[in-house]
Amino acid sequence: MIDVCNIQKIKELLGKYGFRFSKAKGQNFLTQRWVPERIVSESGIDSTCGVLEIGPGFGPLTQELCKKAGKVVALELDTTLKPVLAETVGEFDNLEIIFTDAMKADLPTVVAEKFHGLRPAACANLPYYITSPVLSKLLESKCFSSVTVMVQKEVAQRICSKAGSADYSSFTVMCNYYAEPELLFDVPAHCFIPQPKVTSAVVRLKVRTEAPAPIRDETLFFRTVRAAFALRRKTLLNCLSAGFGEFNKEQLTEIMEHCGLSPSVRGETLTIEQFALLANTIWERKQKP
Repeated sequence: MIDVCNIQKIKELLGKYGFRFSKAKGQNFLTQRWVPERIVSESGIDSTCGVLEIGPGFGPLTQELCKKAGKVVALELDTTLKPVLAETVGEFDNLEIIFTDAMKADLPTVVAEKFHGLRPAACANLPYYITSPVLSKLLESKCFSSVTVMVQKEVAQRICSKAGSADYSSFTVMCNYYAEPELLFDVPAHCFIPQPKVTSAVVRLKVRTEAPAPIRDETLFFRTVRAAFALRRKTLLNCLSAGFGEFNKEQLTEIMEHCGLSPSVRGETLTIEQFALLANTIWERKQKP
């Protein structure tokens, strides 16, 4: 097995196939073996798991996943990596690489067709520029037991932040609605080639089997959350007024008071349970003639 965390080996592969890093694709590949080893170790992945990896790159995380998982399916956008991956991970018979755009893939279908009898999990070193949409897609698919990702540290802190903190956002609420996130460890910039300008961090999200609070309408719940954060540093009343034009401020004040919320409260201080109560109350008011 080729050690693709060895800088010299990487350079040889680059030269052999004329590969060039794509800044547009956010390609930063791991060069320290301990990182993928620890990611897999702390992900909870074992032989009972079918793992979806997004963006295998040269294959350092892929190699470790294949050693532990029952099956690995890797989605890779860059077809120029095909001959590289054939050398670095071609020996694993429990691996299937699909060259496609993960954002366009039908994840529930992939899981159903590829991981029959296995516990589905996702694991990836995500490019910074598509972290939020990819992670949202993984969680919204509702077909994984856990999602372990390496992302920009700032994003990891946002995912794991608490209501009222500076990092708390609608993305935080979304992640915590679908899963219970845990910040595992940091990964310094020198562990990659090319080196990014920021520190990375690994987060494991244990996907919930049921919503953290009763929800009448999931679409309305997320509409409420997005509205609450749309005008940062504005009161929740003003935010809801901008996001729910079908209600006037007097009606929205009544809705908030029914939920025990002051009109002067700010959206970034609400917990998921409070957002759920607010969205449910809005839903109930919408049912009235």
